[in-house]
Amino acid sequence: MKNPFRLTILLWISLFTLSQASLAQDNDRYCRQYPEFADIASSFAYRNDWQSDLVHNYDVKFYWLDLNVTSASVDVSGKVTIHADVVADNFTVFAFELVPDLTITSVTFNGQVFTSWDRDGDNVLLTVPELNTGDTFIAEIVYGGTPPSGGFFAGITNDYTANWDKHMTWTLSEPFNAKQWWPCKQVLTDKADSVWVFLTTAATNMAGSQGLLTNTVDVGNGMVRYEWKSKIPIDYYLISFSVSDYQEYNIWAKPAALNGDSILVQNYLFNSPGYLQQYQNDINQTVPMIELYSELFTLYPFPDEKYGHCITTLGGGMEHQTMTTMGGWSFNLVAHELGHMWFGDNVTCATWSDIWVNEGFATYTNYLAQEKLRGWAAGQSFMVNTQTNVMSAPNGSVYVPESEATPDNVWRIFNGRLSYDKGAAIIHLLRHEINDDTVFFDVLQTYQDTYGDSTATGDDFRAIAESVTGMDLGYFFDQWYYGEGYPIYNIVWYMNGGDLVIINSQSTSTSITPLFKTTLDFLLTYTDSTKDTIRVFQDANLNTFTIPVAKVVESIAVDPANWTFEKVNSIVVGVQDIENPNYFSVSPNPATNNARVALLNKDNTTHLVQLIAPSGKVVLEQMTSGAVSDLSLSGIPSGLYFVRLSNGAQQFMQKLVKL
Repeated sequence: MKNPFRLTILLWISLFTLSQASLAQDNDRYCRQYPEFADIASSFAYRNDWQSDLVHNYDVKFYWLDLNVTSASVDVSGKVTIHADVVADNFTVFAFELVPDLTITSVTFNGQVFTSWDRDGDNVLLTVPELNTGDTFIAEIVYGGTPPSGGFFAGITNDYTANWDKHMTWTLSEPFNAKQWWPCKQVLTDKADSVWVFLTTAATNMAGSQGLLTNTVDVGNGMVRYEWKSKIPIDYYLISFSVSDYQEYNIWAKPAALNGDSILVQNYLFNSPGYLQQYQNDINQTVPMIELYSELFTLYPFPDEKYGHCITTLGGGMEHQTMTTMGGWSFNLVAHELGHMWFGDNVTCATWSDIWVNEGFATYTNYLAQEKLRGWAAGQSFMVNTQTNVMSAPNGSVYVPESEATPDNVWRIFNGRLSYDKGAAIIHLLRHEINDDTVFFDVLQTYQDTYGDSTATGDDFRAIAESVTGMDLGYFFDQWYYGEGYPIYNIVWYMNGGDLVIINSQSTSTSITPLFKTTLDFLLTYTDSTKDTIRVFQDANLNTFTIPVAKVVESIAVDPANWTFEKVNSIVVGVQDIENPNYFSVSPNPATNNARVALLNKDNTTHLVQLIAPSGKVVLEQMTSGAVSDLSLSGIPSGLYFVRLSNGAQQFMQKLVKL
């Protein structure tokens, strides 16, 4: 990725960086198949209307979904019960969300039956007797029909797999589509304290959901009801079901913190000959992952219930709480969705702008699983591919601006390069900045302990990191989380007696973030073939580092362990004392569009003025016989250059940074 080769020219030996290998997108690293590869226009099978502000007037305590479902279609019917506390005075309208495709038969509010209500797009508005702050209510909505389906982010989907000859139906409510299949309140910061999901389906099916399967009831006429109950706080989009002709395969994880006790891993798999045999080893990899993550992040958040999977034909996976909906069994997919139980389910993003606290961290759990379970080389391969994808475009922030975190910009929220890969890459960067794994993982554990069963923002995580480390991370978040792009380096180095001198010029891939202050590693290879790694802190666009060394350095390389992500235009071996500041000056330095060369001791000699790239290429030259010479830098790429003045008998040099 960053190994140099040599080219000898004039006074320098230019060392250019090999570009990172192009990334073959590994879609199964992500929760859903990359939206960049989907037909975005067809993703919006149903228009999302604005949410009524009236939904904020109550706090949901409990959801009970008692539904009739089938593996043959997306049809759904039944009753949803909502228990809530009123949080506003003069509460006279009960508002909830449900698409008009689903017909409401009746609404019962605190025992009173209503058969009429108002609609505003997807908002249902029911006028009720007045309540005030501190009051409670129970609402029961009876409804049914055929929800909208199809497209990338459909709330409910039905499909058939010819490979295993199975029909199936599953839900995927993230980010705005729970209302496509059940009456709900879609507000991230209002987690329900508990949820029941009862699913009545044909006895030839099995139906999976979150929590514990507390009962299976034969209701007659060839139908059975699966009764799932969870006592754990849960966000609306993590409530789900999957139904098909499944078989059950259970395994158990034993994290060290449980002192010999175990966690159930409950898997609903296609009930087809050969299916379990083909994928059993892949499914079993869940166990060491749970044990690893429990050691790194805190104990699995839901040990009294379970972890599990329901297989479907989803293009990727979806981290439904305690029972992920899966489209396959690759190592990265299993690792990513499991990681979400901590990052996304236990701690959930408080806004869709802060999706990083879900997806960036879950993607980083992929890396940790690769590094800890498959070895250092596997982890390096994953991280290099991640960093390469981040730098495949010059801009884009991990934070999703509020104006872009909308139903019409779902692809922006779940942008694979930014929310997933750059999100993971900057966590890796932060780990390097902290430079102490004990402290780094203490940050993650404290974050889980502080915000578990709740929601958090990127700034909440920053506050935890600053509290645990004692570091001021304002610059880090401004440039990496809210900022855009990545650093680009042009480097000159030389030996000065017993010192190694490194002159590092930083430009950036976008003017939005003109400087990345960052800790950077250099690998030094000495003439006796031994090696050392040194750390420096780049805090300006042009830094000179003087490092005492005991041996003669033969070559240097940037970021040998792939902690940071950057592009290195050139590494140049210079000569000592290449500058003569007493002969001429260059200002301003750094410069943008223009720079002025001024002779300090004018001797009426004509000079050749040249601007030279670190590669040795002359990018600009002109003659001057005056005391000053103006250089037009427009159109010249950003980076480190040398201004060379020659009077025919002597030559003098100064460094110039073009921003």
